[in-house]
Amino acid sequence: MKIKAIQIENFRNLESVSIKPNSVLNFIVGNNGAGKTSIIESIVVLSRGRSFRTTQASELIGPAKTSFSVFAGTEQDSGQYQRLGLERSGKHWKARKNGKDLLQISQLTRSLPLVLMEPNSHLLVNGAPDVRRRFLDWGVFHVEHKFLEVWRRFSKALRQRNAALRQRQLDVIESIDDILSPLGSQLSQFREVYSASISKETQLIVAGFSSELSDITLEYKNGWGSGSYRQALCKSLDRDLARGVTSQGPHRADLVLMKGGAFARAVLSRGEQKILSAALLLAQANFLKLRGESPLVLLDDLASEFDALFYAGVLERFLATEGQVWVTGTAEPEFSGRRSVFHVEHGTVREMI
Repeated sequence: MKIKAIQIENFRNLESVSIKPNSVLNFIVGNNGAGKTSIIESIVVLSRGRSFRTTQASELIGPAKTSFSVFAGTEQDSGQYQRLGLERSGKHWKARKNGKDLLQISQLTRSLPLVLMEPNSHLLVNGAPDVRRRFLDWGVFHVEHKFLEVWRRFSKALRQRNAALRQRQLDVIESIDDILSPLGSQLSQFREVYSASISKETQLIVAGFSSELSDITLEYKNGWGSGSYRQALCKSLDRDLARGVTSQGPHRADLVLMKGGAFARAVLSRGEQKILSAALLLAQANFLKLRGESPLVLLDDLASEFDALFYAGVLERFLATEGQVWVTGTAEPEFSGRRSVFHVEHGTVREMI
């Protein structure tokens, strides 16, 4: 996947930016606060419909108008060209693909797969389980077309069950469990297959970065333990009624990262956590490539995450995925390969020759 051209309007401090990026590697450089990350963020918003920096869409809208827009021309690995666009004003959004209005943001997401590494990516290791669940679900979404429908139906049934628990409607709970249990089992199976697919790749990558991390292991925990999900729901009913919430299920799942016999988050240094996070994201990018489409690779402030040796190693490995790579930083690093450099200053962008 490659962006051939991108137009950003009124996005944070980017009033009007037009970029024709290099198909291989793009450095976005400038002082802190210049708007480098906003370029990366706009690409993420175009793909996901939401930012990785804020949950408030209003914070993304610049001062010039009451809305922002991001439009991009992209080329898939197959050579097919696409025109993608997203406009947002407050709670209202409008997405288009090849001139046609889209009903769901997910249609953009599927058309623009990406892998993002940013300063908070270490939370993949030391953050809450929901961070790792989102990581898994992002990967599964791009390789399993049934995933989104199953996830949505499960989430809806889960909300209904929680409401019935609070009202102690036992008959309703039983009928909901007939729906919830097969959906939860299927959702968990999707994640388990994907986890197994990236587990060995992650181990190989992280060991290649550091021999001290050769004993890293990954294991998917389904959120209810052994036995069927329906059995787990029945066993936990009394506790769930007392608490008014469903305590068992894939909404409690986790990708458990271990070093030796200890939790990785407890024994790894911050630097080692960043290396493991990079390995997880690299494994995800490689898996997406193997399944038919190299993702965009967005590396925000990479130089602040690693020393020069690891920086070079991480960058070379992401370039090997053959997805278009975007890197932000305060200065252009030494790199002899094919690339373009864009300088950002006060929300304006110019290509450096």
